Amino acid sequence: MPTATGDASADGPVPTPRASVPADHVEVNPDVGPRAEPIGSAADADADADADADAVPVRWDPTERRARASQSFWTAVVGVPAIFSVLRLGVEAGGELQTTLLLVANVGTVNLLAGFLTTAARLLSTGLVAVFALGAVLAVSVERLPPGTRRRPLFARWADLTPAWFVLASFLLALLTWPLLYLPLLLPAFVAAFQLRPERLHEWVVPRLLAIAALFAGYGWLMLPTLRDAGAQRELLVLALLVVPPVLALFIAGPLPGVVIRPLASVTEVAVLAMLAWAALPVISTPVLPLTVTTVGAESGPTEDVRGHVVTTDDVNMVILQERGGVRYVPVGLVRAQVLCPSEEELPRHRLRIHDFHVEDSLLEGLGRRVRPVHRIDAACRAPG
Repeated sequence: MPTATGDASADGPVPTPRASVPADHVEVNPDVGPRAEPIGSAADADADADADADAVPVRWDPTERRARASQSFWTAVVGVPAIFSVLRLGVEAGGELQTTLLLVANVGTVNLLAGFLTTAARLLSTGLVAVFALGAVLAVSVERLPPGTRRRPLFARWADLTPAWFVLASFLLALLTWPLLYLPLLLPAFVAAFQLRPERLHEWVVPRLLAIAALFAGYGWLMLPTLRDAGAQRELLVLALLVVPPVLALFIAGPLPGVVIRPLASVTEVAVLAMLAWAALPVISTPVLPLTVTTVGAESGPTEDVRGHVVTTDDVNMVILQERGGVRYVPVGLVRAQVLCPSEEELPRHRLRIHDFHVEDSLLEGLGRRVRPVHRIDAACRAPG
């Protein structure tokens, strides 16, 4: 029997022995393709990872959460005015479908938007100011919550997502549209929304106290005549609205105790919604069309005063939505006169002024009365409809 040495000369050289291969090594032949993975390889590791992922509770991505909060905020800002405008037409029509359709057909979108802005701008700015002030206070206080319960309140998320220019625009809208009597409430709201602590006035105590004293002295000079008249007329509510808010502004900024954050967040959200719903009732019931008294009658006969809102006028008829309900078509040839009348809500209730501005007027209304002083109310407006 021939040996290996003897065959080497005939059959060729003996191949070199292969080095030892690790046990977990998988050899791949490029001509054949990768082999199937053995049991206990990466496939099982992926399955175990999926099982572990199912066992861990899914948490919202912060970016997705911010997007959802931003979407809800802008939906409320855009959708609420549109809903209010439609509701106003239905209420002014007395709930009658045909009258509502008549108003929808003749009240243009621009007129409806202008009517909403002039009457509901106060409501819109009040809601925005309340959300931003409360949201800023809750945002700086949420760090005091226990580690496992740091889900930010809704108002805090809205306040974080809103740009500073929009917050300033909301306060500017409130400054122009709120009655002067309620403007002092903007002081603590502004301090809370931007977290303006007294320490930011000056780092030293004495200059800080002098700056605060100067601010209060200027406010006192502005309000002293009104405060004196309010005290003489025993207007306690007016005194509280003019005195308490500036003092409250000194202490409202800063974080709250961790115990009251969660209850306060829930209570304030419900309270703001309830306040807006209560304040929305007068806005919804405010007429979109101006109130007029139209004198109707033949040239040589008796006349009649029709009190209501003119919906439209054409070559044949003048359509009037009567104040006490119903639509009346008056022939244009029978119209003798027409006067514009104020509503009962426009009549003043206080006899107080702040430097020639009535306390129930806004800055826009006060400036407008200086340009066009209030005219005498026509006798036809005082007559019963």
